[in-house]
Amino acid sequence: MRTKIWVGLICLLLLFYLVVLMQRSILLLSDPNPIAKILGAALIVLPPIGAWAMIRELLFGARMEKLAGILESEGGLPVDDLPRTPGGRIVREAADAEFLKYQKEAEAAPENWRSWFKLSCAYDAAGDRKRARSAMRDAIALFRGNKEAEGPGQEQHAAGS
Repeated sequence: MRTKIWVGLICLLLLFYLVVLMQRSILLLSDPNPIAKILGAALIVLPPIGAWAMIRELLFGARMEKLAGILESEGGLPVDDLPRTPGGRIVREAADAEFLKYQKEAEAAPENWRSWFKLSCAYDAAGDRKRARSAMRDAIALFRGNKEAEGPGQEQHAAGS
């Protein structure tokens, strides 16, 4: 719950910043100086991009949390029992060994979102955040694809193929 409060505060701060930035860009656009107008035109694109990025990250987090909740209810959430250094970091060799287990699981069942979720956790434990996010995006896409396939429009998918 504490993390959600911090995320909310950071989002509010970002929204405040984006509103101020939009206001300043409009002020620059209304200035008679052509350089100010150019600067205002350049700045006016930043708030929509910032809002899009924030919404995308919030949706990613919410979807990831939903999948984690499903796995937890099924008893399939990976257990964080890897050894740690005195500083609290996961021992790299242990994370790499655990990673191989989840990599094989994902290779054996590439259409299963659960295996990609666990692989994402293994990448994260191994310190590879970029691949962790990519694997989690794959898990989310597979989950959403399965939800659509299980939905009422399943007959239409079969007929349209």
